[in-house]
Amino acid sequence: MKRVFIIFLWLFIVVAIIGAGTAAYFGYIWSSNLPYIGSVREYRPPIITEVYSSEGEVIGRFWVEKRIVVPLQTLPKHLIQAFVAAEDARFFEHEGVDLVSIARAFFKNLVAGRIEQGGSTITQQVTKSLLLKNTRRTYRRKVREAILSVQLEKSFSKEEILFLYLNQIYLGHGAYGVEAAAQTYFNKSSGELNIAEAALLAGLPQAPARYSPVAHYDRARARQEYVLERMWQEGFITEEDYRASLAVPLKIEPSTESTFDKAPYFTEHVRRYLMKTYGRELLYKGGLKVYTTVDLDMQQTAEKALRQGLSELDKREGFRGPIKHLEAEEAARYMQETAEKGSASSPPKPGDMVQALVETVSDKKKRVVVRFGEHTGYLPLSGMQWARKPDPETAYYAAKLKKPSQALKPGDLVWVKLEKAPNQPKTWEVSLDQTPDIQGALYCMAPQSGEVKAMLGGRDFAVSQFDRAVQAKRQPGSAFKPIIYAAALDWGLSPAEILLDAPYVALKKTGDNVWKPKNYKRKFHGPTLFRTALAKSRNVITVKILKRIGVNYSIEYAGKLGITSPLSPDLSLALGSSGLSLMEITTAYSAFANGGMLPKPIFIRRIVDRSGQVVEENHPQLTEAISKQTAYVMTDLLRAVINEGTGWRARALNRPAAGKTGTTNELWDAWFIGYTPTLLTGVWVGYDDRRSMGRGETGSRAAGPIWLKFMSAVLEGKRVVDFEIPEGVVFAKIDTHTGLLAGPHSKKTVIQAFAEGKEPQEYSPKPRAAKTGQFLQFDMEPGR
Repeated sequence: MKRVFIIFLWLFIVVAIIGAGTAAYFGYIWSSNLPYIGSVREYRPPIITEVYSSEGEVIGRFWVEKRIVVPLQTLPKHLIQAFVAAEDARFFEHEGVDLVSIARAFFKNLVAGRIEQGGSTITQQVTKSLLLKNTRRTYRRKVREAILSVQLEKSFSKEEILFLYLNQIYLGHGAYGVEAAAQTYFNKSSGELNIAEAALLAGLPQAPARYSPVAHYDRARARQEYVLERMWQEGFITEEDYRASLAVPLKIEPSTESTFDKAPYFTEHVRRYLMKTYGRELLYKGGLKVYTTVDLDMQQTAEKALRQGLSELDKREGFRGPIKHLEAEEAARYMQETAEKGSASSPPKPGDMVQALVETVSDKKKRVVVRFGEHTGYLPLSGMQWARKPDPETAYYAAKLKKPSQALKPGDLVWVKLEKAPNQPKTWEVSLDQTPDIQGALYCMAPQSGEVKAMLGGRDFAVSQFDRAVQAKRQPGSAFKPIIYAAALDWGLSPAEILLDAPYVALKKTGDNVWKPKNYKRKFHGPTLFRTALAKSRNVITVKILKRIGVNYSIEYAGKLGITSPLSPDLSLALGSSGLSLMEITTAYSAFANGGMLPKPIFIRRIVDRSGQVVEENHPQLTEAISKQTAYVMTDLLRAVINEGTGWRARALNRPAAGKTGTTNELWDAWFIGYTPTLLTGVWVGYDDRRSMGRGETGSRAAGPIWLKFMSAVLEGKRVVDFEIPEGVVFAKIDTHTGLLAGPHSKKTVIQAFAEGKEPQEYSPKPRAAKTGQFLQFDMEPGR
């Protein structure tokens, strides 16, 4: 017996030695090359980059991990206690690894037959998240995790470890850390959470998807009750707090608002700049604070003005037809489905645009009856008179609908706008509507500083992210003419110059083909004042001015006004044949509005990194592009465009304003660029596929009203100020027929600004009878 005992003893010793050696071997191997604990001191997790409006409102967030790092001191005590109770009740007692908790969890899971409780401490979770790249469940990883956790506890205080944990932990729905989770689930900051809400968050780390209060509310509630019980058992809250917190109703309010939707084209432009300048890593993980120049009130006003203007233009173009036509059986099924959906959705309200099914069409009663959900709509002829068949060759006012049957028939599925609340239950008056195909863009800046206040690159960012304010290059047409006229003034021409509006022929450079520029209405007006030529947008005169001052000179002059796009080196330049962006051409006008000083457009005022250091700051950068005298004379001429010429619709602004319309051949593009002493705005309208907008859709009609709606709204209530007159500018009353000083026999006169010394010196004489051949005294030489 003694011999057997000795054999077993030696066998045990051998096995123990082998086991110890094996454990020592694997312990050495597994603990080698451990990550450096000190790297945790440089805790720089990926955090959200936020973009702010000029008022400090968030308009964009960019992230890889949706995390907002907050100091431990800002978190309520019960929030910290909730996580400790749920995840590591002995956190303040152990030194990184809790053998008692591991044993307790082992036996509890053994009895339950499933994993109900884990043995990892908060310190181990921090170690796994921040130091171990390989998180697969292996013995090697657990050993390394335990060793690192002990080291972490020796190097960091419990408060520092909690700070790391509460900002690092993933809590579901893309939210990392308690601050992002509080905003995600409760739409409030972590500092505002009550005990019940804190307990719900503390229940998420074990399985964020399984216990999601959004997707699985009952599970989340059950888990929350467990956490509250643990808080009570650990003495963190009283029984009264426990009972009261159980009774608190949980209001889960996941934030559905997209901050990006507040100014999407502007914010996307900023994002592209940040990506190009600072790279993806800093943009999506660096936690930048980007303070921009956009004014959200002006931005929303711009969206409303553009949307309304494009809708009005779209209706002038005609009705493109119903969404689709449903046969009787299909229509009945559609009505049943929509009625069921309608009873569960929010009630309709005036101004809503809804899909409706045409039930009856009566030419005799001049109305259409439509159905949408459980509601009936009456569509009078007056609400659909615009719905003619599209015809670019026919003006909208010449082809109004006379009978409802010309546009609709029973079974048509159409868009209608709810006009009047029903007198009878579920009975509405509606008007026919459709989603516009036409696109537009708006760009507004403060000319004195260059700060961009509002920018829209299209009708709807959700439909098209292409930025037509910055990325599109379209022909500006007559909107380019002010650049030619400004160049002509500095070349030596006078605003009182008399030019001949008559047929002009120029040979093209290739072959013997000729180019015959024409005015918009294909009429010629004979001797014309320089001022009137710009106000009335005379094409032929502008071509003659360009020929006189030189194409190369004009291109160089455009460069001084900030035009960097390639320009056509021929006479077609006078008619705006070269593609420019809305931002580019509008910024060029800022030199006229700002006394000759050209500002650099500013979208971002300041960028601050996660540590509070300013990494970029932009102040107004102004360069002298033209003289202040030329700038003012151009402003005076562009005021004439509004007061006497093609921009007449803008007179309704009822305050000093200057601007220019622009229309291209075939009515592909319509522009209006105008300014007051404090604000400069450009508007472009057109189709992406460059098709014609239809007869009469010029810059004045298509773009001008959008500009007017926007500027009237943003300037409402603001003090009316006039353009400041610089030194070196004089005014003279001139005869519009001769361009000389107005005399006693002058029939039509205007007050015109001149650079001092450029004003006429002679008075207009008494008119004499025209002589034969007088017409030939004007320059009509064909260009070469």
